[in-house]
Amino acid sequence: VVGFANEEGTRFGSSMTGSRAIAGTFDPAILEVKDRQGISMGEAYKAYGLDPHKVGFCARKPGSIAAFVELHIEQGPVLENEGLALGVVTAISGARRLRAEITGLAGHAGTVPMGQRQDALVAAAEIVQFIEERCTGTPTLVGTVGMLEALPGAMNVIPGKAVFSIDIRAGEDDVRDAAVDAVLREIEMVCARRKLTFTVTELYKSTATPCHPKLMDLTEAAIKAQHVPTMRLPSGAGHDAATLAPLCPVAMMFMRCTRGISHNPLEAVLADDVELATRALLHFIEHFDPSFAAN
Repeated sequence: VVGFANEEGTRFGSSMTGSRAIAGTFDPAILEVKDRQGISMGEAYKAYGLDPHKVGFCARKPGSIAAFVELHIEQGPVLENEGLALGVVTAISGARRLRAEITGLAGHAGTVPMGQRQDALVAAAEIVQFIEERCTGTPTLVGTVGMLEALPGAMNVIPGKAVFSIDIRAGEDDVRDAAVDAVLREIEMVCARRKLTFTVTELYKSTATPCHPKLMDLTEAAIKAQHVPTMRLPSGAGHDAATLAPLCPVAMMFMRCTRGISHNPLEAVLADDVELATRALLHFIEHFDPSFAAN
């Protein structure tokens, strides 16, 4: 039984460091990365009484773990909307994150005719709408523009530059990559039509991680043993289970969260659901057969 630290990576910008240590993929270079106060990860470890040079000592070898099952809140509204306390995860979506920068020509808001403008923000708005349309209607596919900045940022100036983020995820890498390719083509076409230039930089890429079919069956059986219904659903968020997938087969059990809210002070769960999830996880452990993959 393990509770991993630093799944989110908020302080130092490197996520899954706890599970990466177990998986043997922890990069010692991130120990030198500093937070906003100028404290490095290695210094923070020492202040907490840890030896950063021993992080690699906990790495496991592939095949040394029979299986890994993770219990986590859904971080979305599906289970609550279906009236279900627990769900079985089918796959952990792979993600691609990009930074797009569109450059046009800043100008006076009152003197440049509409048909003669090179408005970078309007082009970005077109692309944002395309991302929503392209990522709607395909199972597990989601697309988000979480940051958008118009420059120079004055009320009476036509934006000469627009910078925005693109986050596209799916349970299958080919579905995600097809959507990214479509967005890149759209950026090129919009900018050509509006006489703008652009650059796109990929910031992050992770592959989709399917959960093991037999482990999903065992997770489902553990939930049903609690005399409650369940469903199968994908995870759009990243999890430690994906980091451990190179070591062993993985599975995940989701617990509903209030209104599907996560990464927010309003994040909450029901005490009864926590008890139910704990009983289901214990049932999974007690009835687990390490030779499941061969059966």
